Amino acid sequence: MTTTLPLLGQTPALPAGPSMLPASARNGLPTTPFGLYVHVPFCATRCGYCDFNTYTSDELGPGANRSEYAGTAIAELRLAAQVLGPDRPAVQTVFVGGGTPTLLPAQDLVAVMDAVRELFPVAPDVEVTTEANPESVTPESLATLRAGGFTRISLGMQSAAEHVLAVLDRRHTPGRAVQAAHEARAAGFEHVNLDLIYGAPGETDADWQASLDAVLAAPVDHVSAYALIVEQGTRLARRVARGELPMPDDDVLADRYEMADRAFGAAGLGWYEVSNWAHDRAARCRHNELYWANANWWGIGPGAHSHVGGLRWWNVKHPAAYADRIAAGLHPAADSELLTPEDQALETVMLGLRLRDGLPLTALSAAGRARAAESVVRGLLAAEPHEAGLAVLTDRGRLLADAVVRDLTD
Repeated sequence: MTTTLPLLGQTPALPAGPSMLPASARNGLPTTPFGLYVHVPFCATRCGYCDFNTYTSDELGPGANRSEYAGTAIAELRLAAQVLGPDRPAVQTVFVGGGTPTLLPAQDLVAVMDAVRELFPVAPDVEVTTEANPESVTPESLATLRAGGFTRISLGMQSAAEHVLAVLDRRHTPGRAVQAAHEARAAGFEHVNLDLIYGAPGETDADWQASLDAVLAAPVDHVSAYALIVEQGTRLARRVARGELPMPDDDVLADRYEMADRAFGAAGLGWYEVSNWAHDRAARCRHNELYWANANWWGIGPGAHSHVGGLRWWNVKHPAAYADRIAAGLHPAADSELLTPEDQALETVMLGLRLRDGLPLTALSAAGRARAAESVVRGLLAAEPHEAGLAVLTDRGRLLADAVVRDLTD
């Protein structure tokens, strides 16, 4: 159960006072890991499978153009610093996502990072990530980002098969993602990730193997691989509904996952979350780990979600409405909720079970612990970690992770 707090959504004007965060959310603020997420909602074209809060140029009106966006985001950063107050924590991670953040000039993204350093204490080893489409970066833009403090880049590769990219409505050519990964390394990026999607209509085992081979030939220390999900309201969903394309097959998705895990493992990339593999602990995405640990983060931008001490809020979705709120001196949050202890406990289980580090059995209810023991017998949880007090998914358990989570939660 959640308690809705109209306070954030109805804040009349800036500057916002400390009252925007109730005492329950402010407790522990200086000591809880903290990150910033910056949402850039622009895309050159809309991918057929994507249901993220993104927009192409012809979908947006005045007040939401790219040239003004960095300044608008920086204005919300100032608000965040005011609301968090003198006890605001050091920023451990910054993640610029989208959309396609690198449709903005690289210097605009650097300006946002400069504002972070001006407004917040920043950890000496801060991780600063940007997402990018392969065709939206150049050696010059990558060098600018690296010089501006970005340490990590996540490139959307999706597939090495041209016909699969066409089904997904991706614009880059098959080899461009690997080339961009080389360019990022040459620019000095410490960590490079490639994203893959498996199970697209028309993808064969050979196509998927070619994608895996291409990734492992690239200079990456992290790979993310996600099963294709047909989201309602997307172009892909409409094509499936019309019978133009088949639904992804669950057995095929499982086979693809196992192929990926074997290939990554053989190349020295170990899984640390069901859909993420890294060469070592240093190569893990620390920003995502912050999410999975239910730590604190402030989301900047239209539709961005934030979480501080059990208080969650989300901004108005449309970029024009967001820009209007910021320009008028209004808080951009659309609504908020205060999570109950039961809510937070449930999220701890749901997120923790997906991690290789495991979930302490003490986080489960008595019934959940009993079902965890049954899951060991069924081969879904590993026996040795269970004896040590941890619930850790087996290889089979990872294929059925969502079902295991449902089974172990009340």
